[in-house]
Order: sequence, then structure tokens, then C-alpha cells
Amino acid sequence: MDAAAYDANFSDLHPRFEKHEALVAADRCYFCHDAPCMTACPTAIDIPMFIRQISTGNALGAAKTIFDQNIFGGMCARVCPTETLCEQACVRNTAEERPVDIGRLQRYATDTAMDAGRQFYRRAEPTGKTVAVVGAGPAGLAAAHRLAVKGHQVVVFDAREKAGGLNEYGLAAYKAADDFAAREIAYILEIGGIEIRTGQKLGTDFALSDLTSKYDAVFLGLGLAGVNGLGIEGESLEGVEDAVEFIAGLRQADDLSTVSVGRRVVVLGGGMTAIDAAIQSKLLGAEEVTICYRRGKAEMNASEYEQELAASKGVFIRHWLKPKAILGTDGKVAGIELEGTAFSDGRLVGTGETGVIAADMILKAIGQKLSTDGIATLRMEAGRIVVDEEGRTSLPKVWAGGDCVAAGEDLTVTSVAQGRDAAESIHSALTVAARPAVAIA
Repeated sequence: MDAAAYDANFSDLHPRFEKHEALVAADRCYFCHDAPCMTACPTAIDIPMFIRQISTGNALGAAKTIFDQNIFGGMCARVCPTETLCEQACVRNTAEERPVDIGRLQRYATDTAMDAGRQFYRRAEPTGKTVAVVGAGPAGLAAAHRLAVKGHQVVVFDAREKAGGLNEYGLAAYKAADDFAAREIAYILEIGGIEIRTGQKLGTDFALSDLTSKYDAVFLGLGLAGVNGLGIEGESLEGVEDAVEFIAGLRQADDLSTVSVGRRVVVLGGGMTAIDAAIQSKLLGAEEVTICYRRGKAEMNASEYEQELAASKGVFIRHWLKPKAILGTDGKVAGIELEGTAFSDGRLVGTGETGVIAADMILKAIGQKLSTDGIATLRMEAGRIVVDEEGRTSLPKVWAGGDCVAAGEDLTVTSVAQGRDAAESIHSALTVAARPAVAIA
């Protein structure tokens, strides 16, 4: 495959609207007074408002309406499962079985503002307060931006070499083409007052107690760094990889021809990571790609749209199969043995029927887990940090949000909302703490 073919395969999945296309799409909006689309958005963007602004030729005003609620509006327009959120709630579905193109309209507005270099926010006067943010993903940077706007000084620590979290390392390349993740972060950081320190890992390079003693507040926006294992024979064979790391390597490759992919690839899992890994394997040149999921189509975490996208790219999706053993020859993957599954008395059990799929690459996308390094003193539940409605943890001065907390869905837009709301809570706490006591006669 030549460079032109790679470029075509990994080009923008949904190119942004031209102006006339945006005006036509905006004209389909009913501007509902009760706005079910807005209710369905985790960041509560005023969707009817920004679409009306687009329809009147005010794309910059629309961008500000979006950014006021979601500073990552550009990325969310590209990667949000709008088909299960705002667009699913659109009343146009009832009349025409096709919603308003909310996601693409959002992208049109935010791209217009970013391309013009238009900044809508200025920092408040410095408060003298400092906040540490751990994790430079959507939750951490959304919190950092809101805190910087309020006048606080923010230092963001991240274990990776680049900021961005899953936006930089974990998304399918065709969803965020043209290095958009890095460009969006640069746009966000123009507010000032935010320092990024990469290559700094909590629990290794510094402790949580170091941050709470040095900073006025701490926000934890940790990603799920741990990967669940299969616990079956052959998992250590050459050719068995974590899908998350496979995607990260692809995203960071300067030359896609250098990314190793098998001829026959089997992806284990039923979520977005499985879909992204499978599609990109096919786009890299794999002859046969099969997703195997232990439950049925309806139980897959990946949306129906994403499943159909995978099928359109030539990916086979097989349900009711669980891995039993990975087979190898000379230390390398040669295939995978799978067992049929079914529900019995409400439990998923093996049927005893087995089969083998030939494969020279197995990608594990069976979920990730939070590493507890450095956060063992926090109250945890089901492997996540417990927080209240404002994002406060069990420790004073420490807030958390994003994938690391036991609240909400593991979506970029949910992480942004939690980071934003925690920042408001932190600001309130620091402001109250800074107020002088009033003597009562």
C-alpha cells in the first residue's frame, strides 16, 4: 500500500460542512423550547441556540455558545456518540427518521472559530491560588481551563510524553485527523496560566501528599492505565497485543506503513476500542478482521452506528463467543479457540461448543482498569474513585473526574463535564476560603 492509499484510508471520517451545507442543515432544526437534545448532552450545550446562530450567519457566536459549556467542543463534535445522545433525542427522528446533524454543525462552528484564532475568554485577575491537576486528558484540561479563566494558576502533570490523554493516544486516527487533538490543546492553552509537565507519574515521580501540601487544591483526571487480562493459555504469545496500545502506536506513527498489523486479526471485545482497533487494522491492510464478543449485538457497548461502520469496512462481528485459548506455533500466534456462550438463569455460561479462528494477531479490547498507584488513601468503589456531586473525593482539597471516578459514562463529553464542574467547585472553595471573616457584634 502506498502513502496515498494510507492517506485516503485514514482521512477525515466526516469532513466538516461548508458554509452553505451548514445553513441548510441548521434550517432543519425546530428550535424546540424544551430542547430534548440539550437535556441529552452531558455538558448541557444550548443546542437550539447555537444552531440558530449558525442559521443567521453567526458561526463565531455559535462557537462561543458551545465553548461556554464544553471547551472541547471541537473534539466532541468529532467523537461523541451523538447517535445515542443529542441526535437520538432530536424530534426530527419522529417526523423524518433522521435527526438534525448536530455533531457536524457543532464542528462547523468550533472549527470556524479555531481556524480564525478567535479566543472568547480572558483570565481574571490572579487570585494567588495554585491548583495541581493530574492527568492532561479531557477532564484534567477542562478543569484547568476553567480554573485559569477564574484567575488561578494551574500546573498539569501527565505521565505521557504528550498532553491529550485518549484524545491524543486512544481515538481512531480517522476521527481526529490532521493532528487535531494537539491543535485543540494549543488553542485551549492560549488562555495562559496553565503549565503542562509531561513525563510525571503519580505514585512514581510524586505523591498525592506532595500536591496537597504544596497546592491549594488538587484535581485528579486520571485515565484507565491498566488493561484487563484474558487469563487464558497463550496470552503471552508473540502477536497478542492490547488494543489500546495498538491504537496509541498507530496514532503516534509518522509513517503508517511502519505500523505492524497481521494478515488475519481477531479483536476481543465489544466496545468502542474494539471497533476502532478492528477498523484501523483493516485500513492498515489486514486481509481478514473479526471481532468476537461474548454477548449479543444488543449488549455491545459500541453503538449500532459504530457496529455498522465496522461492517462497512469489511470487519466481521461474531457474537456469543468467548476466548478459551490462544494457539501458537514457534512462539507466535496461529489462531484462537473460542467457546460459544448463552444466558442460563440470568448468567452468561459456556455452551461447551468450541471452534478455532486462524489468526496471526490478537488484539485485547476487554476493558481497562484504574491503577491505584498513589491514590490508595482515597475511598474507592468498584475500582474507581468515589466522589460527590461536585467531584469532591474523601480527602480534603482533592477533587476528581473523568474515567477514574465511579460516576457517569466513560465518554469524552462526560469527562469534560466533570472536569468543568469540579473546577467550579474548586473555585468556590478557594474563594470562600479567601474571604476575610466578618465579626458579628
